Amino acid sequence: MKTLKYLSLAAMCLIMSAFVQVNKPVLYIIGDSTVKNGDGKGTTGQWGWGTLIGSFFDTAKIDVQNHAIGGRSSRTFLTEGRWERILADLKPGDYVIMQFGHNDAGPLDDTSRARGTIRGIGEESKEIYNPIRKQQEVVHTYGWYMRKYVAEAKAKGAIAIICSPVPRDNWNGDKAKRGNADYGMWAHQTADTTGAFFIDLNNIIADKYDVLGKEKVAPLFKGDHTHTGKEGAELNAASVVEGLKQIPGCTLNSYLR
Repeated sequence: MKTLKYLSLAAMCLIMSAFVQVNKPVLYIIGDSTVKNGDGKGTTGQWGWGTLIGSFFDTAKIDVQNHAIGGRSSRTFLTEGRWERILADLKPGDYVIMQFGHNDAGPLDDTSRARGTIRGIGEESKEIYNPIRKQQEVVHTYGWYMRKYVAEAKAKGAIAIICSPVPRDNWNGDKAKRGNADYGMWAHQTADTTGAFFIDLNNIIADKYDVLGKEKVAPLFKGDHTHTGKEGAELNAASVVEGLKQIPGCTLNSYLR
């Protein structure tokens, strides 16, 4: 009888463990190639920070899923149905970290990507013929798309966190060029107006670049002035965590190692 009792307890523990594993919260990461580059395995030598950030979290308690994909803007991540697939699984207590902006400045209706958004955070829109999707499309502002992600995440009971875009290897004299007059500012404004948490990733990283200087920053990039190698992605991932720790009351911090 005693053996049977122990076996029953062990079985119950296994069931409870499986339940906890299935129902643990998920951190969804969405963004562009600076967040996940290619297959996410560094095949080209380029890495995104979302690929490496999982090591900062206790993945026994939270699942980290990097859904970012290269070449996408706040608009095309949505229109391609990628956000819809995440929404289908999103549940109360989950988290969404989003970082867009690098590709939003492109044309609205070019025959190559057609991925641009209207500059700013207003409600203006423009109807265009999308030559990639071969249909009419109403294009909105960067802020409109970002607000949509936040609103729909919150409606599912998830916690939304907006990051300003990581800086490129661009300089004004001996200072790293920042996005405080465009996408960095608009990301911050969107977080303020929606009540989302905000990580000022652009300035956190740019401050580090200023200290390192041009010569030491250059090797952090691979192939161009936008995409980081592994060391640069590690710096960026650590900067995201640094930004998280600066947010009072952000429960995602409880899952950090």
